[in-house]
Amino acid sequence: MVNRPTALTQSVEVSGQQLRVSIATGEPGVTPLLLMNGIGARLELLQPLVDRLQPRRTIVGFDAPGVGGSPTPLLPYRLTHLSRMVDDMLLAVGVDGPVDVLGISWGGALAQQFAFTCRSRVRRLVLVATAPGSLMVPARPHVLAKMITHRRYDDPEYMAMIAGDIYGGSARTRGAQIADSMRTHRSTADARGYLYQLGAGLAWSSLGILPLISAPTLILAGTDDPLIPVANARILHRMVRGSELTLYQGGHLGLVSEADELAPVIEEFLDR
Repeated sequence: MVNRPTALTQSVEVSGQQLRVSIATGEPGVTPLLLMNGIGARLELLQPLVDRLQPRRTIVGFDAPGVGGSPTPLLPYRLTHLSRMVDDMLLAVGVDGPVDVLGISWGGALAQQFAFTCRSRVRRLVLVATAPGSLMVPARPHVLAKMITHRRYDDPEYMAMIAGDIYGGSARTRGAQIADSMRTHRSTADARGYLYQLGAGLAWSSLGILPLISAPTLILAGTDDPLIPVANARILHRMVRGSELTLYQGGHLGLVSEADELAPVIEEFLDR
């Protein structure tokens, strides 16, 4: 774990939407890293990874609309619209140059769209435990059934019971700890925000844009991920030209539970 300056958290209005944004400022000349989180999770969930990345790197995180400190919009949105909103958010907080982007799960879908929509923005791309959208190799039905609502964020006992089933890896033996972490970082918006995120993902596919992503790309996937089967990482690797694929022994929340192992892999890729 490294000593990092305290992150500044603020609310930024872009396109009529308030977004809660966190910035941990690093050294000038080092490309900032933009983090995109999973469905229903606020930006603090990735703090175990942030704590293990070098403090010289500026790190920007945000709560998606309807999550944490970002209010739920009146109407549903698409990932294409949210990509442009994130670009405007970066400008609003003073990040006007290239960024590296890391997206996990739902955030990995947004990261793929962002790397296409705002391609001049993205220097390097890291996709973790994610898939090409609606045309993916799906999880088993009993896993998907547990993802329809955000009950796991609100009911610690339910989360402890299902954590291993949906996240795999160390969550199979640490369900209570995962439940505690999820309770701490749960969404504070209503169920509508969660459904908007779910709908944005279900109505989207990246198969048509993956060959057009030009940023050097690292794909990370856990070999025990019930939610996003590892076959999806192989599809991404095949379709993103020149991409690298790294498999780790873990589950869907590897960036949290295996942060000690994965942070150096990410740092090495970003520093090339």
